[in-house]
Amino acid sequence: SVDSHLDLPLINKTRAELDSLELFPFKAIIEAGIPSFMVAHLSVPAIDSATNRPSSISKPTINGLLRSELGFKGLTFTDALEMKGIAKFYPGGEISLQAVLAGNDLLCLPSDIPGSIALIKKAIKKRKLKWDDIEERVRKILLAKYQYGLANWTPVKEYRITEDLNKDIDATTRLIAENALTLLKNEDKSIFPLAKGKKIAYLGVGLTKDNEFARNLRADFDAAVYYFDYKQTQEKAEQLLAYLQGQYDVVVIGMHAYARRPGTGNYGISAPAEWLVQHLQNTQRTISFIFGNPYIIKNYCNTTVLVACYEDDAITQATAADLLYGRLQAKGHLPVTVCENYPFGAGIVTDRLMNHVQPEELGFDRVKLMKIDSIVNDAIRQQAIPGAVVLVAKDGKVAYEKSYGYLTYDSTEAVYPETIYDLASVTKIMATTVSVMKLYDEGKIDLQKTLGDYLPWVKGSNKEGLKLWDIILHQAGLKAFIPFYRETVDTSLGNIPLFSYYSYRSDSMHRVRVAENIYLRNDWVDSIYVRILNSSVGPSGKYIYSDNDFIFLGKVVEAISGRPLERYVKEEFYDKLNMQSTGFRPRERFPLNYIAPTEEELGFRQQLLHGDVHDPGAAMFGGVAGHAGLFSNAYDLGVLGEVLLSGGTMNGHQFFSKATIDYFTAYQSDTRRGLGFDKPERDNSTRAEPYPALSASPQTFGHTGFTGTCIWMDPVSHLTFIMLSNRVHSHGDANKFLKMNVRPKVLETIYQALK
Repeated sequence: SVDSHLDLPLINKTRAELDSLELFPFKAIIEAGIPSFMVAHLSVPAIDSATNRPSSISKPTINGLLRSELGFKGLTFTDALEMKGIAKFYPGGEISLQAVLAGNDLLCLPSDIPGSIALIKKAIKKRKLKWDDIEERVRKILLAKYQYGLANWTPVKEYRITEDLNKDIDATTRLIAENALTLLKNEDKSIFPLAKGKKIAYLGVGLTKDNEFARNLRADFDAAVYYFDYKQTQEKAEQLLAYLQGQYDVVVIGMHAYARRPGTGNYGISAPAEWLVQHLQNTQRTISFIFGNPYIIKNYCNTTVLVACYEDDAITQATAADLLYGRLQAKGHLPVTVCENYPFGAGIVTDRLMNHVQPEELGFDRVKLMKIDSIVNDAIRQQAIPGAVVLVAKDGKVAYEKSYGYLTYDSTEAVYPETIYDLASVTKIMATTVSVMKLYDEGKIDLQKTLGDYLPWVKGSNKEGLKLWDIILHQAGLKAFIPFYRETVDTSLGNIPLFSYYSYRSDSMHRVRVAENIYLRNDWVDSIYVRILNSSVGPSGKYIYSDNDFIFLGKVVEAISGRPLERYVKEEFYDKLNMQSTGFRPRERFPLNYIAPTEEELGFRQQLLHGDVHDPGAAMFGGVAGHAGLFSNAYDLGVLGEVLLSGGTMNGHQFFSKATIDYFTAYQSDTRRGLGFDKPERDNSTRAEPYPALSASPQTFGHTGFTGTCIWMDPVSHLTFIMLSNRVHSHGDANKFLKMNVRPKVLETIYQALK
């Protein structure tokens, strides 16, 4: 009823009411170990009935309720003792004396310090207060100083101190928005997430000019933007409704700039504005975003899609736009009951096979785990990568999933946990090897047989007799890499693609998409296989990591299954595991802003590769090959990793037996290879640079990708580590990421955080 800076507020509630509501969060945070409280200047008769005695100097409140009843053992601060809510009732140093007598440890802004000291000494002499009481509180204060490092005090460096203190505000705001945005209604999945190709309008209610949300819709969907602020008339509302009706496929509505408190009427939202929104929702397919106090939602329930955003700042608006596009999933739940349809806890959250839990529940030290932030952010600062996603899962649950940085160095588009990356050679295990494992488990493939047994077109070549066993171990003698593209470019002009092989657009003769506006002749794919068949073969048994090994294995999977590799893995794995982001050729399934660009490639395609596979060989196969071409976000990749850690069964499907997993993921040669999988170096404990990390058990298996990706699974700890980045998107040294050992450092940090 009154600001305590001006007078003493009265909280006239019964003790039962206080116990059931107001005191509840205090009990919870005391149990959680909160180290200190500041006590406000309030008159609460149910706790202390003395006239005009604020709670900040109330012994029944501080020593009685807070310490004795609620069990709080930490420090208590008074609120500022110069405020009128207390100063008007207690003169000079008397305030300080009463604050100490009440049980406070620290006094905030006492107005008369000499008078305060004199009165406290006088109270000690009269035995109203003991020196032991003073010394006990001083000891508590000294202990807190030691806990927070003040025993080793060093002066604060004032240079750029404001920027340093505020540097994480934007990242924190975005993290809050990512987890808070609440999808309350989604009756039309054809319009949410919003797909391109539709005619879109944005109605900014409460706006007079573009904000961040409007700018995003203009830029990404060429949306027509309309404003209707709270000063406009009913006549204007009717005119705008008539104009919008039937003209657009979807109208996105944003409620902006209204009051946080009800005030004199409906949070400051005008009657014409409310009429316009409600009638538009009744006559159009609408997506409504509520940017602010969620209690107004009860007036706008007729929309097709409804999202509560809680705040109206630029970062929350940009995050809401990414939710609209499907770049991130809604995670929030209503913190209040808005109406019967939307009670406390309401919120549509995507079902996930691996739930997020607190790191402590899985045995991680949260503080140690947060060191991952320092490692990744340092790599971003040094321009080793523009951004990244890190995921840590244990025992089938996600302990840590975080995104960092931006899609490119000159981009304002942030990376999200759902951002899709080019996995590069991780394709070898998460597409080709798992396919071979399934066929092996079903008895359809024999690793002791040869390529000639499965691929008739290799007969008569020096590849016919190569055993699948040697191929999957990279010891068949195949060349590591064949630069197929070099025959098809003009090297004298800087590797410009030749018109004799390529077209700028797709037509009946050029259907193999290599990159944007570059389509390869259909018949040249056969020529690539001829180049592979005509290549030399070295002695078997010698380890040579080769893309060609897995190009052949991909074709073996196709020959046995009777399905293209991309279709086989989609139908047999990704669809059954709800891995919606995982697959080849992501441009056919997602808007480009879902996908991180990889490299500004100057050696072949002369463009920024965005949604087209980075590997040139896989590109010339049309984006699908056994060695590269797979794209995914981190979470979906982690789901398939969990299948391999949990014995081959998940989501009601048995993909292969545990015996098959153990066989393929064990050491199978003198190198660090399993069957398809990479493994730790055998002499990890003595190596200067352990791989993939010093603490990784010998049972660990996984793979890294050239683009800056990796997945490692450790059965001993039932641990999965995934890092996705686009390290080849470099302004300088593309190998800086490797030199900095970013992936090994993050993985070792995870092990050190595991108690």
